Amino acid sequence: MAEDHLQEEDQFQAKVNFRLWRKILAFARPYRALMVTLGVMAAITAMCDVSLPLITGKLIDEIRTKGVQANLLGYGVMYATSIGVLAACICGFIVVAGRITTGVSFDIRDAGFAKLQELPFSFYDRKAVGWLMARLTSDCSLLSRIMGWALLDIVWGTLFLSVTSVTMFCLSWKLALVVLVIVPPLMWVSRFFQVRLLLTSRLLRKANSHTTAGFNEGIVGVRTSKSLVREERNLAEFGELTRKMYGHAVDNALYSALFMPIVLTICSVGMGLALWRGGIDVLGGAITLGTLVMFVQYAANLSGPVQELANALTVIQGAQASAERIQGLLDAEVKIKDSPAVLAAIERQRLNGGGDGLAIDGGIDRVEQIEFRKVTFAYNDGQTVLRDFSLRVEAGRSIALVGPTGGGKTTIVGLLCRFYEPTAGQILINGVDYRERSLRWLQSKLGIVLQQPHLFSGTVRENIRYGRLEASDAEVEAAAKLVNAHEFIAAMKGGYESQVGEGGNRLSTGQKQLVALARAVIARPGIFVMDEATSSVDTQTERAIQAAVESILEGRISFVIAHRLSTIRSADRILVIHGGRIVEDGTHHEMIRRRGRYYDLYTNQFTHERESEVLECAVTAEED
Repeated sequence: MAEDHLQEEDQFQAKVNFRLWRKILAFARPYRALMVTLGVMAAITAMCDVSLPLITGKLIDEIRTKGVQANLLGYGVMYATSIGVLAACICGFIVVAGRITTGVSFDIRDAGFAKLQELPFSFYDRKAVGWLMARLTSDCSLLSRIMGWALLDIVWGTLFLSVTSVTMFCLSWKLALVVLVIVPPLMWVSRFFQVRLLLTSRLLRKANSHTTAGFNEGIVGVRTSKSLVREERNLAEFGELTRKMYGHAVDNALYSALFMPIVLTICSVGMGLALWRGGIDVLGGAITLGTLVMFVQYAANLSGPVQELANALTVIQGAQASAERIQGLLDAEVKIKDSPAVLAAIERQRLNGGGDGLAIDGGIDRVEQIEFRKVTFAYNDGQTVLRDFSLRVEAGRSIALVGPTGGGKTTIVGLLCRFYEPTAGQILINGVDYRERSLRWLQSKLGIVLQQPHLFSGTVRENIRYGRLEASDAEVEAAAKLVNAHEFIAAMKGGYESQVGEGGNRLSTGQKQLVALARAVIARPGIFVMDEATSSVDTQTERAIQAAVESILEGRISFVIAHRLSTIRSADRILVIHGGRIVEDGTHHEMIRRRGRYYDLYTNQFTHERESEVLECAVTAEED
């Protein structure tokens, strides 16, 4: 997958997709006034750049005709004014283009993040985190820079070339044709080298990424490599990576070294042609010496705008892949959303002063019953995970889901939480299809604790309160006490104000689980879900979590996916899921008596656990 993403990053579009850019340019609409200001300043800058050779030429002619009587002060003032205006415009560029770039970048990131909040879990199943991060960082920055600086280069370059051409034709159309003959080859050379510099730079970055990955794998996997005697083969593979990187680096350096000398050579040819033809015209009296100086300066100045225009076009084409990826994210279909009927009901409720859509069917608040009615589900690849799955659960009942990996346990919970929706069949809450309720209503009833709980950077108190932002400090501490987390939190140096670190890395796995439990409990959920929540903790922490769970499940519907079967013996119903179906159903004692699949799973796990305990005791005895 990483290779696919690297190849995607290096796409270069030969044609400009105007329909795509019209969509992207919609982000610039709030900054129309700033963009008009930038365009006006670019036009003024172009006029100043054109006027400087004109002032120089006129001054030379006046000195030739009037000598010491020439109006040096007047021309000096004009020259100084042009330079001052030029400097002011450059300062203005930095401010205005910076505001446009920053504003557009903020808006794209804001829209992208808002879209990510709406998209269902199925979208994240297909997209890697790195891919999404790149969309909202590098792609976003590239597009926002184009909005400001590319606009500036296009307006300035186009106006400079246009006004310069008109000025030269007004002064001497024959000499103008001679000078402008260098523009087509100059544009072709600039375009040719800009494209190749862009492509070789991308190939070099890609090769560098592969080389860095090779370093990382070689260092991390050094023990495996040595144990399998893979050193020579690893060296050969890494050598191939470095050879590719070397080749791309040489190509990029070669294009960089050739570009400017060729451009300067073409400009020198233009100046030589201007001097040759202009000198003849000066000697013949067709033009003045000042006019010849003007043409020579214009010929020397043609390379700048031509290069900027070629670069702007290349950057736009190079950024087209970024634009497609950003727009693809923003256009991604939100498959799980409130239906038009639900939205209309929420709006009616809002107009009647009934709240914000947390309930749209008579204010029902308590979850009394959940029913899976002949539910079938398949992921996007067509693989069917559940087939005609049916289950009814009443309030206050706990359901444990066990079985082999890939059997459909997590899918059942994902469908219940409406992270996915059934391909066929219905899921009913209190007798109503949950698609007829608002997403916000359902998700406000959920309390979820996963195998690897995620904590956010901040304090312990803030992480617990994340489950219900309006909760008081007393409620936060009550939730922690309920799940047996208060003791370890109080023992920390800062207590509830202790920082948990990025992802909760300052806490142990068991401590993070207890904080996640408190966060789930404080939300007062009607439906409680635990997905392998005790599989990564030690036995003592498992008992603390188990005691906490038993105290908080009372009166709630709960679904527990468990790897350690000892943790779900007290469940009201245990379902053995295999191949997307219920193959065994009952309480722990009932299924132990049947000696079926659950009995085999339980006895095998119990035997392994006993063997591990005996080995651990033996090792401890030897150490003593």
